[in-house]
Amino acid sequence: MTDQRTDALPGVLLLRTGDDVAVATRALEPGDEIAPDGTPVVVTTSVPRSHKVALRDLPAGAPVHKYGQVIGVTTEPVPAGAHVHSHNLVFEEGERTHELGGTHTELEIPAGPRPTFRGYRRADGRVGTRNYIAILTSVNCSASTAKMIAAQFPDSALEAFPNVDGVVALTHQSGCGLVPESEGGALLLRTLRGYAAHPNISAILVLGLGCEMILTSQLSTRSGAGAGPEILLGMPTIGAPRPGNELLADIPADTLVETMTIQETGGVRASVRAGVEAIRRMLPEVDKRRREDVDVSELVLALNCGGSDGYSGITANPALGWVSDRLVAYGATSALAETPEVFGAEHLLTRRARTPEVAQKLLDQIEWWKGYAAAGGGSLDNNPSPGNKAGGLTTILEKSLGAVAKGGQADLSEVYDYAEPMAPHAGFVFMDTPGYDPVSVTGLVAGGANVVVFTTGRGSVFGCRPAPSIKVATNTEMYERMSEDMDVNAGRIVDGTATLEEVGQELFDLVLAVASGEQTVSEELGIGVEEFVPWHMGTVT
Repeated sequence: MTDQRTDALPGVLLLRTGDDVAVATRALEPGDEIAPDGTPVVVTTSVPRSHKVALRDLPAGAPVHKYGQVIGVTTEPVPAGAHVHSHNLVFEEGERTHELGGTHTELEIPAGPRPTFRGYRRADGRVGTRNYIAILTSVNCSASTAKMIAAQFPDSALEAFPNVDGVVALTHQSGCGLVPESEGGALLLRTLRGYAAHPNISAILVLGLGCEMILTSQLSTRSGAGAGPEILLGMPTIGAPRPGNELLADIPADTLVETMTIQETGGVRASVRAGVEAIRRMLPEVDKRRREDVDVSELVLALNCGGSDGYSGITANPALGWVSDRLVAYGATSALAETPEVFGAEHLLTRRARTPEVAQKLLDQIEWWKGYAAAGGGSLDNNPSPGNKAGGLTTILEKSLGAVAKGGQADLSEVYDYAEPMAPHAGFVFMDTPGYDPVSVTGLVAGGANVVVFTTGRGSVFGCRPAPSIKVATNTEMYERMSEDMDVNAGRIVDGTATLEEVGQELFDLVLAVASGEQTVSEELGIGVEEFVPWHMGTVT
């Protein structure tokens, strides 16, 4: 979307020459006059801020263009100046040309020294942005005990260990009652192992009940000399074929690991006492870890959005796309996700794929999702959410076109399955995840993301430990109302008080600062443990 226009126009924004609609930057009332393309249009109905207004008469059944792309078709004649939304615009998938690669964008590296940040270099070569001790549960039956152990280590109890960012209990709702060889079992195991191996976690206490299907020993395989055989999981198919035989990441050799089960330890009370002692043994060693200057290319950035509105694809998402391109130019990894929320805009990604095979992977995932949604009695156009619609988004096509802006213009170098380990210095990549924010980000962090940037228009309060999550507001009104929950206000782009590049540079600098230890607002609030939500799928027995 290189030709996106975000110059402030009186009352509206025209995103592409030839678009059938413009976006209101303030509430419009009947009688207001707008002229985004030079042709005067008199507003005929009330149009809320961030919603769409018709720029010309549109007959029933007409395709409606925004971002230069079709976002739906009209259900009735729509006169120029009318509000365009769910009452007169509906989803229609239509036809899209899927080019399998061929479009290349050369990214420029600015003159001057390369940026650095201060991170924790791990034994496997990866770099952490935080230094956590994690209690990783193999089954829901050990979740309460894990939380009891973590509760003994509030921030005040860690004052003697200033280099330890915290003790987090990563609990979930599964681990037993499911078929281990199923796709759901494979997904859960890969997610748990991804967190166990994460560079932001320096020590783990793996806590189980003792009789579950996923065993604690399956979560603590070591890498390096003396490591056991590689573990491969074949992924069954649901609908269209999905890539399989994922290699599970091993825990770095410098990660402290202790395992215990509640049954063998003597029950909940005994396990809490033993768990607390285990973490007390870990704390002095973890506190010895020190940050060092590392190159910007060691960042693995997760791109996510939630509570989107009509400004998301105009302000915060393109600004994040600017950051993504800059990081990729320096050799870092930047990962887009939320497969159901690129549906309808996937053709903008496939044409950027480095190879036809990479493009086909994404198309295969889209087809799998169509079957998955149909099997559950739904479809991919069961989106946007009520909050998205209140913010001006009408169809999934419109939402997706704004969502892919987070990925900038860089070539698409790889497509990963959920929670699959992402290669370092991989460039711009895509990970298959649901659109539900906690599940999506959990997969990205399991894949190795060490910083998350999360854009929101309605006001998500999302946080994510052990990876810091930077929240970017799409509009100034929400930012001012929820300023204690937001890190950056990208609404200034529409206000005309900052350019997209200025907000992008501010966000880029903040990513480096946060990677070096500066806390995000969600970290200050202690948010991010309950948001650990692995994707639950498959047969439960």
